[in-house]
Amino acid sequence: MGRSQVLLKGQQEYSSDLLPTNQEARTWKTGHFFSIWMGSVHNVPSYVTIGGFFALGLSIWQVLLIIIISSILLSAMMVLNGHAGSKHGIPFSILLRTSYGRKGAHFPGVLRGVIAAIMWFGLQTYAGSLAVSILLGKFWPSFLTLGGSFTFLGLTLPTLLSFLLFWAINVLFIFAGMKRLGKLTKIVTPFVFIVFGGMSIWSINLAGGITPILNYQAKGFQGNSFFMLMTCISAIMATWVAQILSVSDVTRFSRSNREQSIGQIAGLLTTYLLFAVASISIIVGSEIAFGVPIWNVLEVVERFDNQFAIILSLLTICLSTLTVNIVGNIIPAGYQLATLFPNRLTFKTGALTATIAGIVIMPWKLMENPTSIFMFLNIVGGMLSPVIGVMLTHYFFICKKEINVEELYSLNGSNQYAYGINIPAMLATILAGFISLLGSFVPKLAPLSSISWFTGILLAVLFYLLLFNSSKLVEFRSLKQN
Repeated sequence: MGRSQVLLKGQQEYSSDLLPTNQEARTWKTGHFFSIWMGSVHNVPSYVTIGGFFALGLSIWQVLLIIIISSILLSAMMVLNGHAGSKHGIPFSILLRTSYGRKGAHFPGVLRGVIAAIMWFGLQTYAGSLAVSILLGKFWPSFLTLGGSFTFLGLTLPTLLSFLLFWAINVLFIFAGMKRLGKLTKIVTPFVFIVFGGMSIWSINLAGGITPILNYQAKGFQGNSFFMLMTCISAIMATWVAQILSVSDVTRFSRSNREQSIGQIAGLLTTYLLFAVASISIIVGSEIAFGVPIWNVLEVVERFDNQFAIILSLLTICLSTLTVNIVGNIIPAGYQLATLFPNRLTFKTGALTATIAGIVIMPWKLMENPTSIFMFLNIVGGMLSPVIGVMLTHYFFICKKEINVEELYSLNGSNQYAYGINIPAMLATILAGFISLLGSFVPKLAPLSSISWFTGILLAVLFYLLLFNSSKLVEFRSLKQN
């Protein structure tokens, strides 16, 4: 996409991808937002998380309550943080400047838009490629034995080819544009309901009907049940922290705030209702039938005895993984890199750079040591949840939903911040993030880390309001003395 001309006096030249979305490009309707996050709900990590809840000893009704509360909370967060995008048409990387300042925005922007996005892109691409391998093996059985014992950086030839193929499909959508992505999400929607609904029916039949599942006896757990529920809700919300932060990257294409609000609320609540039924029936049903719970949906698919059902399921899993990878990882990384290097990169070249980095980090190697991966991601998540608190506090309580868009794009943007950094926002983010993660190293503070999503956001709101108001009071007294 070509570069824009200088629009304002003293304004830096930007790729047109970063400029406020014009009215002609605001084409996303309620239906697009209804389906956009389905891939983020129905994937392997999500089912493993629910399986972990049962492993803790929670009952079916407790797990169901956790999922329902999480979906309501998630819908609210998506709509609230998506308001600025739909109203002002600006991407997340530019929106950050309102609360952090022109230079200060680089810190949370790089954490979310570059590091977390590239890591998740690589991991999701590798996970999707596993489904691709199974799918290709159904049409071409000898594909799975190509190359014999040959390996490249730990990958067999079939796995390497599947990874590169799925990577290439992701890259194609960088150049296809948001309209085609919107169409893809609407195509995937009915198949998600069919496939995961079918898995639920299959699991229920395996278990001998719905009654054995409803009569499932939980192992039980020791401790405060309320705190355990909060911990599990925090775990679900932590997996969404990146998408919540950068949701304006997609809501900026909404025809109105009403459409993104209705679409996201209806879509997330409906999808999570299906997810609740599917995850509980698949995990509990498989445990009743086989004696061992199956948490990996790919293992569920491989147990199907119908070739058509297997192929349809694998295609759906591939497409749902593709949509979440594009929306949750490629788009934020592309915009952030274009913001960091506005004179050198556009959204497309930035996104392409991020996808190449997703290969370089060799995600299949990282997955060989899951402890270090998830420790890293937990640290990034613990630092990102306070950013949500700061962004929402600044936009709704300090800005009152009004943004000077021209100032955001000016060379001297966010002039109210010394040196282009909003110190209260930075301090609030660092302090809240530090405290929310401190429990990982200080046993007595472990409860704070176990609900790090809540800890990070709530402390960030409190710290930011205190620090921001204190700084304004100091400025007022200084001006009064002068």
